[in-house]
Amino acid sequence: MTASQPPSGATPEPAAPRTCYRHSGRETGVSCSRCERPICPDCMVEAAVGFQCPHCVAEGRRRTRRPRTVFGGGVVGRPYVTWTLLGLMAVGYLAQMATATPIGSAGASPLIRGFGMLGLGVTENGDVLGALAGEWYRLITAAFLHGGVFHLLLNGYLLYLFGTPLERWLGHGRFLALWLLGALAGSVLTALAEPHQFAVGASGAGFALLGAVFVLGRRIGADLRMVGVLLVINLVATFLVPNISWTAHIGGLAAGLVLGTVFAYVPGDRAGARARTAVHTLLTVLLAVVLAALLLLVPAITGV
Repeated sequence: MTASQPPSGATPEPAAPRTCYRHSGRETGVSCSRCERPICPDCMVEAAVGFQCPHCVAEGRRRTRRPRTVFGGGVVGRPYVTWTLLGLMAVGYLAQMATATPIGSAGASPLIRGFGMLGLGVTENGDVLGALAGEWYRLITAAFLHGGVFHLLLNGYLLYLFGTPLERWLGHGRFLALWLLGALAGSVLTALAEPHQFAVGASGAGFALLGAVFVLGRRIGADLRMVGVLLVINLVATFLVPNISWTAHIGGLAAGLVLGTVFAYVPGDRAGARARTAVHTLLTVLLAVVLAALLLLVPAITGV
């Protein structure tokens, strides 16, 4: 049997057009440099050599380890959490001024009565107020209210000064946990020691940042002389200047030292990124549980 030849002058049939494997109706002459499947212009992702399809790009990203900081956090390009907290503090202060009587006096705003930190109180009408009466939100909302513009600027400057490097060291998640638990610890100690006293401000969270940056800075060998001076000055002012909530400052500082130690030294340099994140998450949640347990024990401890 012999192979047949096309008639003289006949042309071979053209090959079927190649179409994108993700968009079957689009013809293309380009293939993915990794899997060699045809891809259209909408599916082309520029690579070191040629183009790759979205599937291969995603697969390559999954196999690439995310860069981590020395403390296990994800690398932060911009401190979005710090900026967001600063913005919320500013919004809280503007709301105070807008609702105050007379307008513009933040300390006279009803928001302080409704959202400031108070362990337990009774109104003239006999209504019971406070975190121990079920208003748990006061433990955190008080951090976004301030007694005056100087109070706001001081706490805002402390957040900007130390929040920016801390967020870059720890990553967004760990830093937010540090700030929130610092505020929470200050509120819990206030409920324990001064349950009938109103308190506002982000001082507890600010002291948590001071405590954490001191521990973390020592871990990486940073120059901490300025931090030490600020810490001493603020501690002295805490007990000498009137109308300052020492409970918020000390509670926040204690939380910052504890979490700073956890993030800096636990579970150790040899642990992998996943193991370190798991341990840090577990111990952070444990601290939150301890603070919640202390709050539940306030009536038994204080007799309120």
